[in-house]
Amino acid sequence: MDKRLTPARPDLAAAHLKGKVEAAHFVEGEKCMSLCGHTAMRARPESHFSQETELLCGELFTVYEHKNGWAWGQIGSDGYVGYVHDVSLGAYAEPTHRVTAHLTPVLARPDVKAAAVNLLPMNALLRLQKTQGDFFETNAGFVSYRHVVPLHEHAMDFVAVAEGFLHVPYVWGGKTFAGLDCSGLIQTALTAAGIHAPRDTDMQEKALGLPVDRKDAQRGDLVFWKGHVGVMTDSETLLHANAFHMEVFAEPLDQAARRIQATAGQVTNIKRL
Repeated sequence: MDKRLTPARPDLAAAHLKGKVEAAHFVEGEKCMSLCGHTAMRARPESHFSQETELLCGELFTVYEHKNGWAWGQIGSDGYVGYVHDVSLGAYAEPTHRVTAHLTPVLARPDVKAAAVNLLPMNALLRLQKTQGDFFETNAGFVSYRHVVPLHEHAMDFVAVAEGFLHVPYVWGGKTFAGLDCSGLIQTALTAAGIHAPRDTDMQEKALGLPVDRKDAQRGDLVFWKGHVGVMTDSETLLHANAFHMEVFAEPLDQAARRIQATAGQVTNIKRL
């Protein structure tokens, strides 16, 4: 089993894995969610350990252990397993709406001059309680009705969503306007368009689309290397979050491929959804 997606350790595992994995103890999970805009998830319970991905506000996070200020569990949307700071979590509330803005402030009162108590990224989830003028009162506070939509509404063009992140900083494990990595950009854009996508590049290459030839490449095709992914904005241009430019950057695919070949080899797939 992929350890990134399997809530199991030698000492502890999820109850539903009993009989499938070996562990000293099996426990039922506790439904929680992040109360922060975005929370770093790490492979180990150490603040200076590298970020693997991020848990967004309102996302379901099933916790199997609380220990020493950390919670170990699994993100509901993509199945990723890891550790987040316990202080960032609260009881799970079934969401009704999703954030569509790159960032939206959560206000203490339904007033543009009110204190902003949080900033929520695109795809953060909220539970609508009632409407007050131009604001929705949610479980997190007050947000502009222009920045959220019901869960069943999605962006029409995931590439346009990705293009909106042009020049956003490259951050390993990130998936927000504050910084994201190559697969985080693709997952974020596809999620906004209502398309489920795994978190990491290898998972995306395996799960998404059907192969096409380079000569037939068009807008929306995903281009994969070992450990890297981008999306075509037209037949020649690749948009990708990358560590060379340290940002989301658009450039000719052939130019990117020549440079990436030195570290990641040849393009392994071009896939169309």
